[in-house]
Amino acid sequence: MHTNHKEAYELAKKQYESLGVNVEKALEAIKNIKISIHCWQGDDVEGFLFNQDLTGGISVTGNYPGKARNGEELRSDLEEALKHIPGNHKINLHGIYAETDEEIDLDEIEPKHFKKWVDWAKENNLGLDFNPTCFSHEKSDDGFTLAHPNKEIRDFWIEHCKRSRKIGEYFGKELGQPSVTNIWVPDGFKDTPVDRLTPRRRLMESLDEIFKEEIDEKYNIDTLESKLFGIGSESYVVGSHEFYMGYGLSRNKRILLDAGHYHPTEVVSNKLSALSLFSNGLSLHVSRPVRWDSDHVVTLDDELNEIAKELIYNDLIKNTTVGLDFFDASINRVAAWVIGTRNMQKALLKAMLDPINQLKEAEEKGDYTQRLAIQEEMKTYLFGPIWNEFCIRNNADPGLDWYESIKDYEKNVLEGRGI
Repeated sequence: MHTNHKEAYELAKKQYESLGVNVEKALEAIKNIKISIHCWQGDDVEGFLFNQDLTGGISVTGNYPGKARNGEELRSDLEEALKHIPGNHKINLHGIYAETDEEIDLDEIEPKHFKKWVDWAKENNLGLDFNPTCFSHEKSDDGFTLAHPNKEIRDFWIEHCKRSRKIGEYFGKELGQPSVTNIWVPDGFKDTPVDRLTPRRRLMESLDEIFKEEIDEKYNIDTLESKLFGIGSESYVVGSHEFYMGYGLSRNKRILLDAGHYHPTEVVSNKLSALSLFSNGLSLHVSRPVRWDSDHVVTLDDELNEIAKELIYNDLIKNTTVGLDFFDASINRVAAWVIGTRNMQKALLKAMLDPINQLKEAEEKGDYTQRLAIQEEMKTYLFGPIWNEFCIRNNADPGLDWYESIKDYEKNVLEGRGI
């Protein structure tokens, strides 16, 4: 099988090289891009700390058998997925994935509660990212956390976020690569508020308190994630894009853009170049919204390709952290990780294989006909063999060869867990 792949690769390589593309350079470059793979696809965002319904404008639908019920099962599922994802990556955790025999609340989490994750990450050559869990908790039931009018509740969430940053720092020190600690809060109103300003002032003051302690970005990178609306916050979200853009740029914090957190006619790809001019780095949660922030599994669609082009064409990728954020309980959860992560990698590799300099030269000269002709011709080039070669070189199954392994894992492991 690999002989046939090799022949196809050489043919595809010649096709790209005819336009001056260095295929081997692209294969080396894509190998070094880490994707932050979200752990919560494996257990429907339930975590291990509480038996609490999912809240905060988040919804997971489906009841496919085999949901992970504890840390051992979740890590086992991730290991199965990682077998089929070429390269070395990161795993993104939430506060609710702490593992402890103690009864603790979110304002009591410590690095020791994530030691199993760190030990596992070391064994598997992985990085770890982190997120405070500001939802699915009795103190967030009314839809407010860091912007809550009650100071005691605000202080609870402030403490949780402070501790989350220290956990991120712990990850960075232990694993030798920075952890991205991302803050997203669901705060907002279902109906139109009278006062939009005061909650935003409270959120600003809460964040200022959270970030009082300086943490070296060698270990922890702080990011802030906006949202347009959620279930229960349809009319007003405190942490809007404008709020976080202003806060991040004025406080030297990274702004994280989630592909599902904007109006359906907006696209994240068009925001990256503008924001890059004024910020010291970019962060992404790549998802697939279907009419709203539905967090469908990432597919190789037009917007994913455009995001990748923006990152690659102007070398923004070197200062960008790329994470995924989707959860689908209607399909095999492990396969969802593999499909979504490989699609992110495919989009980046495809962008690297474009004749970028030739396209830019045509644009600079005003030769838009040539630009269009090249762009359209590239759509039919033999990308599949290049991708398969990347997989083979990095000990991952090419094509759909990985799928049988996932089905075996489902039969031998996942089905034993029930629905």
